[in-house]
Amino acid sequence: MLSTQALLSAIGVGEKSATVLGATFQWFLRDLTGMVGGILFTFYQGSNLDSNAKMWRLVADFMNDLGMLMDLVSPLYPSAFVLVVCLGSLSRSFTGVASGATRAALTQHFALQNNAADISAKEGSQETLATMIGMALGMLLARVTIGHPLFIWFSFLSLTIFHMYANYKAVQCLALTSLNVERSSIVLKHFMETGQVLSPAQVSKLEHILPTRISSWGSKKVKSLHTRIKLGVRVSSLKQQEMMILLRTAESHHCKGKYLIVERNKDISIVMHKNATAADVLQSFIHALVEAYQLKDDSAHSESQTWMDKNYEVFLLKLKSLGWKTERLLTPSIIWRADWILQFSR
Repeated sequence: MLSTQALLSAIGVGEKSATVLGATFQWFLRDLTGMVGGILFTFYQGSNLDSNAKMWRLVADFMNDLGMLMDLVSPLYPSAFVLVVCLGSLSRSFTGVASGATRAALTQHFALQNNAADISAKEGSQETLATMIGMALGMLLARVTIGHPLFIWFSFLSLTIFHMYANYKAVQCLALTSLNVERSSIVLKHFMETGQVLSPAQVSKLEHILPTRISSWGSKKVKSLHTRIKLGVRVSSLKQQEMMILLRTAESHHCKGKYLIVERNKDISIVMHKNATAADVLQSFIHALVEAYQLKDDSAHSESQTWMDKNYEVFLLKLKSLGWKTERLLTPSIIWRADWILQFSR
């Protein structure tokens, strides 16, 4: 309500000098910028939303608050009014895409009885009720603070800080049972060190929520492991020496799965077979994590294969026993795949 009041004031509502055509054109530019921004955001980040639902849920709320801040600032810069409101609309367009996509992912998490439609309808009703109450209180606040810029800014900043804190705590409480790259790294490292698997609630306290790595949660080794894995690399991007290693791996007895692993400057690159399933993607990533964990040894590749043959099935069973979903790995879409003759043991 505070930001809308400021925006309408900046457009010229209530002033005789303001024209309908001018206000319409400014509003058109604002909406157009938001539409284009939503399309571009989906193009560049759409495949990452599902695998990092908690982070993008928080980012969506932050971008929404940033958009409202731009609206509130707009009357202070009349000469740059159109630019400021377009930036605010652009920020809110990111919110629309990210919040809609993450809401779908989180609804699936809460639908314990496969009743996603019921959960979504009830969540929408709760949000509508909360919005109605917020609008009533917002109208009262806007009326009380009108003509008092200091009170307006104090109220806005206080509510924004509380809003972000509440959303951060809410996202932190989510114990998702799906496996993404970071959660896989955390549970695997703990399993390799102790032989036990962490529960979703335990992992939720260790994983990063903020987009930037400013949190000190988790060990540095866990944080670095999954960032060193390149899943679904393009074969033509490999150097000649790396291609030779890849070919030797494909011809050896190690090539039983629908993926190939090669080390590249202490990073682990994974080439996926064109017929690889979701289970193969999960197995390839766990295999790459094991090899990355053992890179200090000269025989890391053979040792990682031995570990996979001995412990992978046990690892999956323990994950399932604690409620983890092991059908797939939440990861951005794998665009590049390759084809080779698979070898199966008889």
